[in-house]
Amino acid sequence: MIDHERDLASVHEATERLLAAAAALDNASTEKPSRLPGWTRGHVLAHLARNADALVNVLEGRPMYTSSEARDADIERDAPRTLDLHLADLRESAARFQEAGAVPADWSRTVALRNGVTDSASRLPFRRWIEVELHHVDLGVGYELEDLPEEFTVREIDFLAERFGGHPDVPSTSLTTGGGHVWTTGGGAPGGPVVAEGTLADLLGWLAGRRDGSGLTVKDGTLPTLPPL
Repeated sequence: MIDHERDLASVHEATERLLAAAAALDNASTEKPSRLPGWTRGHVLAHLARNADALVNVLEGRPMYTSSEARDADIERDAPRTLDLHLADLRESAARFQEAGAVPADWSRTVALRNGVTDSASRLPFRRWIEVELHHVDLGVGYELEDLPEEFTVREIDFLAERFGGHPDVPSTSLTTGGGHVWTTGGGAPGGPVVAEGTLADLLGWLAGRRDGSGLTVKDGTLPTLPPL
């Protein structure tokens, strides 16, 4: 069962880790490439701030973004800022998200996200947690998939395995750590079943598009190429 209050606390903790890491950068560092193609670290930091505000919009019943074009333009506008402005924006937007999450509400209601996606309001804190943790890794400042909290990693693998379940481009695929964790995903494409084993970090990295799957041991079939998230 999703516990949105516990997830809000986890978002706060993850945000504090992110802010501490970002504070060790300098202006020149924010202009360097991140691990996301075409984005500097400044783009990643700007996106994180704007995503917090976008999720406040969702919690308060407004469209997540006015348009995809406006979302992209806001990130491009904010990416070149100085580090102190990035840090202030991250802190303030994170506080706005926490404040919106503390307002009594029907957390079982369905909310609208981007591109026609809907979800339970109760899962929004976890979605924000995903943004903060994975984009912290994307900054390329020494925080790796192996450093993520195990609870988060297992839940995010659950989330992504469900997301790709039945996908028309992904054959039936079984993922395991060899130590008790097993997931099944795909199933909408011919072929399979594929069986792959690896660490939690490597399984998450493959599912989240952060690793190419070379760290996984494929025991049966061929590891499929996953569509973009």
